Amino acid sequence: MTKSHNGTILIKGGRVIDPGRLNGPAEVLIENGTVAAVGQNLLAATGRTKGSVTVVDATGKLVLPGFVDLHVHFREPGFEYKETIATGGASAVAGGFTSVCCMPNTNPVNDSQSVTEFMLEKARAAGNCSIFPVGAITKGSEGKELAEIGDLRRAGCVAISDDGRPVMNSMVMRRAMEYALAFDMPVIDHCEDLHLSEGGCMNEGLVSTELGLAGIPAAAEDVMVARNIALAELTGARLHLAHVSTAGSVRMVREAKGRGIRVTAEACPHHFSLTEEAVRGFNTLAKMNPPLRAWQDVQAIKEGLTDGTIDVIATDHAPHAVQDKQREFSDAPFGIVGLETALPLTLALVEEGVLTLEQAVAKLTSEPAKAFSLAKGSLAPGADADLVIVDQQQGWEVDPSRFRSKSKNTPFAGWKVKGRVLRTFVAGRTVYESD
Repeated sequence: MTKSHNGTILIKGGRVIDPGRLNGPAEVLIENGTVAAVGQNLLAATGRTKGSVTVVDATGKLVLPGFVDLHVHFREPGFEYKETIATGGASAVAGGFTSVCCMPNTNPVNDSQSVTEFMLEKARAAGNCSIFPVGAITKGSEGKELAEIGDLRRAGCVAISDDGRPVMNSMVMRRAMEYALAFDMPVIDHCEDLHLSEGGCMNEGLVSTELGLAGIPAAAEDVMVARNIALAELTGARLHLAHVSTAGSVRMVREAKGRGIRVTAEACPHHFSLTEEAVRGFNTLAKMNPPLRAWQDVQAIKEGLTDGTIDVIATDHAPHAVQDKQREFSDAPFGIVGLETALPLTLALVEEGVLTLEQAVAKLTSEPAKAFSLAKGSLAPGADADLVIVDQQQGWEVDPSRFRSKSKNTPFAGWKVKGRVLRTFVAGRTVYESD
């Protein structure tokens, strides 16, 4: 993102939560697109006059670092009818996300410097949120030959992944981890044994049997999580596990962290808010990969979030056009949009006592930034002035027709939720204000 700003801004009256640094009433002073100071009575402390600053009143509201999403699909280049970098960015800032990591499953696949540069240029032109491209592990994400990982790093990629196409060949994955280690890049894997999941379209269990749908067993994820952890231990590489959905995965990550293996993990709001029951009625809006799992898996994910086994909440924002989701369940594509519903679904965990408010904020800000070594997710003086003002108590009904995303595929339509983004700043510039 280019640095741009509206002069000097003072945000006052709010409760500032900057995880690990501050949780309480404070003012935030923004200057030249960066955080100049956080504290009390900043005008007097810095010798400024009221006339020289724009004052934003955040009384009764939360003032938070801009959210960081490690897992989005903005579909450009190649699938612009579903989403573009501009519309995806608009959806992101409406949900409070000021930094997003874009997965490489575009067309062409982001396995080269030129595609990475194209995405960054589009983000600059859109001017809403910062995007951090994720490069492919293998050429064309075909799982055979490693992409030019060094070139991807130099072009601006912050991690590598073949995203929805897991690297089935363990030797290729080992080599990818060894190369990524040389560039200190995390390797992200969508953990799915394609032989075990073949033909499946929802979680394997009672509901799939009742509906007569082919199932994807939890073991399809567990087997690959185990393999990836073993390879991370072998190579010393940084492993990041995308959209963890099973009790087995949570258990293995907990154990791996206990042994000092460099593994981080993310959970998506849909995997801690819904179970496989949402698929009843052959609801394609509840079809995603990994699929919605059983109640005990949801409980395990919540426990993993509570004890820090799962570091990050990410959306796996996966837009699809209306006609794509209006097919028979087995033929419809996997995926839902998630950027504009992530905050209230996360705050529901606070209401439930699964997370403290500060823990919830950390999983959307400082923890994802740390996992991918991004200089984001903090309100420390000198940091980019990416921040969000939130009304924690404001109730609203999820109405997909109002989404900024080009796509509307959400299972949460009609849900009554609490917690709304009122205003989003990127580099000190207002990029979103609620109606």
